[in-house]
Amino acid sequence: MYQAIVTDIEGTTSSLSFVKDVLFPYARRHLADFIIAHHRQDPTVEAALNDARAIAGATLDDQAVVAQLLRWIDEDRKVTPLKTLQGLIWEDGYRRGDFQGHIYDDAARALRRWHARGQRLYVYSSGSVLAQQLLFRHTAYGDLTGLFSGYFDTRIGGKREPSSYQAITEAIGIRPETIVFLSDIREELDAARAVGMATRWLVREGPVDHRASHLQARNFDELYL
Repeated sequence: MYQAIVTDIEGTTSSLSFVKDVLFPYARRHLADFIIAHHRQDPTVEAALNDARAIAGATLDDQAVVAQLLRWIDEDRKVTPLKTLQGLIWEDGYRRGDFQGHIYDDAARALRRWHARGQRLYVYSSGSVLAQQLLFRHTAYGDLTGLFSGYFDTRIGGKREPSSYQAITEAIGIRPETIVFLSDIREELDAARAVGMATRWLVREGPVDHRASHLQARNFDELYL
């Protein structure tokens, strides 16, 4: 039995379509109004805008930095200040009841089972820690955030970089072979395995390949951890 389980979100615990068809468009529609009309003086928003300017390498006014953020959304860039702002916008959306966080029922069952068994649960996603917590707090199964011991986002590094998983291992504080990482992306699993983590590949659509480079499962009910 693994001591710790680190899970991805999109395509793993949650539907890709929820993120792509609900969350991303919502953030895009509300980005300019959220920044300019309502939260321009918020220190967290100001810091994210300054970080965005630094990454863009240009002195941009508010309208220009919003345009840059929108381009990053369209390009599906994993840029930390963008992820921070998206999380803040989604927080407003959850609070208003505009949508609910999607979690597969098999994932909710397994997460509760593993937690009850004493295994430590963590999330590692390209979405901000705030966005991760919001998704698991507002689900059809209630608030699931109490199941998790910690959250990791792109501030610890890119999801396809072995150094990120080394940092996660050090943060958790146990040997990498006692940690299993769950994802639907082979390159992420490759990076986790490179530092000694165990891996499981979620294939929610299409056939399971028993000869794949990582053990595959169709859902969490098929995972024996």
